[in-house]
Amino acid sequence: MGKLEGKVALVTGGNSGIGLATAKQFAAEGARVFITGRRQTELDAAVKQIGGNAFGIQGDVSNLADLDRLYEVIGREAGRLDVLFANAGGGEFLPLGQITEQHYDKTFGINVKGVLFTVQKALPLMPDGASIVLNASIVSIKGVPAFSVYSATKAAVRSFARTWSVDLKDRKIRVNAVSPGPIATPAIDVLAGGKEQGDAFKAGMAATVPMGRVGEADEIAKAVVFLASDDSSYITGIELFVDGGMAQV
Repeated sequence: MGKLEGKVALVTGGNSGIGLATAKQFAAEGARVFITGRRQTELDAAVKQIGGNAFGIQGDVSNLADLDRLYEVIGREAGRLDVLFANAGGGEFLPLGQITEQHYDKTFGINVKGVLFTVQKALPLMPDGASIVLNASIVSIKGVPAFSVYSATKAAVRSFARTWSVDLKDRKIRVNAVSPGPIATPAIDVLAGGKEQGDAFKAGMAATVPMGRVGEADEIAKAVVFLASDDSSYITGIELFVDGGMAQV
């Protein structure tokens, strides 16, 4: 039996990168997996890759009506939600002095508002003993130039894991955060401005990682499976760094 056999799981932003890798791992461990994404074409392709009982629901986590529709579908199709990986997020480089209100609202809307209401609106479907994993980042504790707004959102996510683990302790719902270091995903190329720039960016990041390389999405996914499953039954409120030592040494 898999570590998540018979469980119902949701991965927001499950159509690419870390989200897609985690959805695949969840399915491989026996879970019935729901994923969200903003682009229907990519969402459909991801569902095919995941296979099994995967189900895609198009939507934007910063849109509360989309979240209501998401949970209406999960409630109708599955009746409950045992595992939630609040993964959807994003950011852009913009140095202090050039930050706009639009940049701030967009980043906080997805990464903080989106995570907050993704979790809050899931609670009526979550049985006692369920598991919530939040996708944070090493930038919550490291200063990265021109990345202050994104970094602040991830510090908020890390704080959510602490406070929500206390809020939900009577229901025995565990809340933890995973904090990736630099990971080779399509989002890096977008962030850097293209494939060539992305390759250069990853090479530069690898030089700062004690293990000498950037990570793979599957390496984050395996950590999320650990936090989602009974393997971590005595763990709540933590931030698990999966970063090749970048924020540790």
